[in-house]
Amino acid sequence: GPNTGGMGCYAPTPIASEKLVEEVHRTILQPTIDGMRKERMPFKGLLFTGIMVTKDGPKVLEYNVRFGDPETQTLLPLMDGDLAEVMLACTNGYLDTIDVKCKPGSCVTVVAAAGGYPGSYKKGDHITIDAEAYEAKHTHIFHAGTSLASGALRTAGGRVIAATAVAPDLETALMKAYNAMSKIHFEGMHYRKDIAHRALSRHSVCAPNHERSEAPLTYASAGVSIDAGTELVNRIKSLAASTRQFGTESSIGGFGGQVDLAAAGYEESPIISSGVDGVGTKSRLAIRMNKHDTIGIDLVAMVANDILTEGAEPLWLMDTMNLHKLDVEIGVSIVQGIANGCIQANCNLAGGETAELGDIIKENHYILDASCSGALRKGRKPLPWKDDMEEGDILLGLTSSGAHSNGYSLIHKIIERSGLDFSSSAPWDPSTSVGLSLLTPTKIYVRSLLALFEKDLVKGAAHITGGGLVENLPRVLPKGLRAEVEAKSWSVPEVFRWLKREGGVEREEMARVFNMGIGMVLVVAEGHVGEVTKMLEETGEKVVRLGALVGREEGGVGCIIRDIDIWDQ
Repeated sequence: GPNTGGMGCYAPTPIASEKLVEEVHRTILQPTIDGMRKERMPFKGLLFTGIMVTKDGPKVLEYNVRFGDPETQTLLPLMDGDLAEVMLACTNGYLDTIDVKCKPGSCVTVVAAAGGYPGSYKKGDHITIDAEAYEAKHTHIFHAGTSLASGALRTAGGRVIAATAVAPDLETALMKAYNAMSKIHFEGMHYRKDIAHRALSRHSVCAPNHERSEAPLTYASAGVSIDAGTELVNRIKSLAASTRQFGTESSIGGFGGQVDLAAAGYEESPIISSGVDGVGTKSRLAIRMNKHDTIGIDLVAMVANDILTEGAEPLWLMDTMNLHKLDVEIGVSIVQGIANGCIQANCNLAGGETAELGDIIKENHYILDASCSGALRKGRKPLPWKDDMEEGDILLGLTSSGAHSNGYSLIHKIIERSGLDFSSSAPWDPSTSVGLSLLTPTKIYVRSLLALFEKDLVKGAAHITGGGLVENLPRVLPKGLRAEVEAKSWSVPEVFRWLKREGGVEREEMARVFNMGIGMVLVVAEGHVGEVTKMLEETGEKVVRLGALVGREEGGVGCIIRDIDIWDQ
């Protein structure tokens, strides 16, 4: 984005510990002065040194032989002494006799810029400043790009004017500076709203050389930004609105969401089905890749596919986003994915909750969960129809798009062991990276299956998530029947073969952790297989005849995968 440097400043900074300041003097400032003396260019003046603190220590960005702006406006109010005396001592060579001291407290400067800055900007706009800005105690107004024309104050530069405030602590100084800025007015005026936000998020808002004052506390100083939450809500309202369905009403920013079941097509009291789930540690991968626009699709898929297995049509979804600290851009990106998923599931994003939990969730991490509710028309029997199932019923599998949203804790371990990075080329698909391949969104099966359910062509449906085929198929079967799956009936995607081989994972463990390429399984009568397959393929689904139901003895397992050793090849 545009370079918005020079738009604000605060001092002292919590990051500037005594140890760090000593390191800057030892490794940067003293060697600079010594080097110039050795080159017979002894320096007398003001050396402005721009420093960035990195994980490898402080690094110099630039040198300037001048006062910094707006650093000067921030530092001078904290100076305890006479600046002229310091400058005279410098030029006359006795600077070491002067003790430069700083007053206790904090100072903040906020700069107002002209419309268009840092690009081309307009000059000559009339400026008005309310009297309260000048009258406020320990507050200063510094003019920069201003001029007087015919007795009126007008804009004459990019960075126009600054408000500086001093207070016992950083948070109060920040509040006073922004209050003064609110008293300044001109057309196109804009200023940054996040000055010192990193310092406040560190919960360290006092100078290290004085006791913390008992200034009023705010939610922001406790690590929760109401302003950021409000901005997120405002920016995602249109996304939620894009998911609206008949009978549903998006209430982003309200206290809940509503659904009019009659308007949604359910004139008689329907059966309501609800589910809740999350994306687990797949979110870690999204964070590592800094790609957050598809993880929301996974979130919708996990809950919408679940209630779909009961024959329910998903109607509305509510999400929960728990974060260490809300980054609005990341939040918007996540909700974009949720909205995309809701559109695929014909489901309304009715509302949600965003919570900053800095004391619980690791820095830069988030946890996503959602609940989804749907309905079955009155008179329809929810799936599975266990009483109607019988030996010989066929198991039809719908292929997955990859690992979907399960097994990622194991995936992370395998990638770590392999020595690959998530930006490395994927061994199973050289056309993409490891991370992007594994971020492929979970497939949403809603549109493919609802028509089948309406025609009563399916007896049961199992969403293949954590637990794989062997754990999920028995959940939809009666006690007297077992699913027999033939491993040779479909080709396991190469990503699973690579994970098995690289991680040394036993085939039985693979079957319990991953979907192995099958995301949904339907129980269908033999006589309906042709019609069901045809309808599914017309929607773009790839259908696999996995096996059939057979009798199960009491206490027997609910699913067996035959010829599983083919996965070792």
